[in-house]
Amino acid sequence: MTPLDQLPEIRTELYIDGESHGAGDSLQVIDPADGTSVVGYAAAADAKQATSAVAAAHRAFAAWSARTPEERAAALIAALAPLEAERAATAEILTRENGKIRLESHIDSVVFEHRFRLAAGLAGEVGQVTTLPAPPYRTEVSYVPLGVVTIIVPFNWPLAILAASLPQALIAGNTVVVKPPPTTPLATVRTVEVVARALPPGVLNVVTGADAQIGAALIQDDRVRKVCFTGSPAGGKRIMSMAADSLTRVALELGGNDPAIVLDDADLGPDAMHRLFAGTFDSTGQICMAIKRLYVHRSRYDEVVEGLSGLLAATRLGHGLDERVTMGPLHSGRQLAYVRELLGQARSSGAEVREFGAPAEGADLSRGNFLRPSLVLDPADDTRVVTEEQFGPTLPILPFDDEDDAVARANDTWSGLCSSVWTDDPGRAAALAARLRTGYTFVNAHGAGSLDERAPFGGFNHSGMGREMGIEGIREFMDTHSIGFPT
Repeated sequence: MTPLDQLPEIRTELYIDGESHGAGDSLQVIDPADGTSVVGYAAAADAKQATSAVAAAHRAFAAWSARTPEERAAALIAALAPLEAERAATAEILTRENGKIRLESHIDSVVFEHRFRLAAGLAGEVGQVTTLPAPPYRTEVSYVPLGVVTIIVPFNWPLAILAASLPQALIAGNTVVVKPPPTTPLATVRTVEVVARALPPGVLNVVTGADAQIGAALIQDDRVRKVCFTGSPAGGKRIMSMAADSLTRVALELGGNDPAIVLDDADLGPDAMHRLFAGTFDSTGQICMAIKRLYVHRSRYDEVVEGLSGLLAATRLGHGLDERVTMGPLHSGRQLAYVRELLGQARSSGAEVREFGAPAEGADLSRGNFLRPSLVLDPADDTRVVTEEQFGPTLPILPFDDEDDAVARANDTWSGLCSSVWTDDPGRAAALAARLRTGYTFVNAHGAGSLDERAPFGGFNHSGMGREMGIEGIREFMDTHSIGFPT
């Protein structure tokens, strides 16, 4: 691995109306693996520049929406062509600013392109018209784009998450302003700008900056017809409150406290245990749809604990660019402190906390946001690590004896993003999944790697509103229009 102090600093600008623009200030991006290395700087827009991005998108809307969905899809596919040559650099930058291992950063970039192609494949359904025959009227029901859309993405999987809404918005005929996360803006800005340069000016713009400076301009401007936000429930409430002043629509993909239920007949062989492990600990546990609570039938409890313990023992922590490393740091010091607080409360309440893993050879874990992965065994249901979204490398494992009790405990939560059922009986899986109050239920798997990206995705309860991906994800960016003809 190249020494960190020899890696180049990355600088990104704003991209508005087909041109790059500097700013009077910048966001400094620090590597979370040591807390001191400067990865680079992103231009920090002021409110006037954010407003100019909205204005550019508004001017571009008429011509872009006048194209057919197939023409828009073709333009987007052509715009992806340069990304392959940039992929290695994108992955390296994303790992440096985010902390996750290089393989995951590479996948983030690959998924960005994959989701564009999936959305483009739905272009033929965008212009669908349904005719209601007379009498009393012949009525045509169709869909039209909204206008300017603001998309605000989080730090953890910024490219993949952006591509769950960006191509859908563009193919529907909208124009877009993207706001990357302020702590990990660099790879996202570079990727979005590559795509934007191949599109007409103003169709796709990217603006970085502090929320306090540019948030109102990107959310409350009357020309913004919809805001898409992925992040915490608290952040979603702030966005929704701001949007209320201008009656701007919102789509919110928020946090999750995902339950997984392992039944007494589950296959717990090596492949299944790896799926359980990945569904929990990928990206250092910083995934909204990761397993956050694992309910295991008492007859299989020791088997699950032993299997996960063996996998966790092999964890090697360090900088994500080191190919020997399997787990990077948490992204922020604040999140590190929060997860430690949850573990401390679990210990004080009487639960057993087992920690695993070791530093990779030569890795210094004292300077970054590193935390050894852990299992919290048989905590009480009101323990904070059970009731709150830890968003870190720890997992409470809770035994159950009765299936109805497991379902009731799984549903007793503020969230409703994802869930999973682990059983060898498909009928049993379907019956139990139907009782879980989440937007997506996996069977014998859990997490982004097992997601069917053709299907709509989103949560119940405080996990958000609206849907991403699939034709439903495109319809999120369209209004329904009915035309009635007399007979």
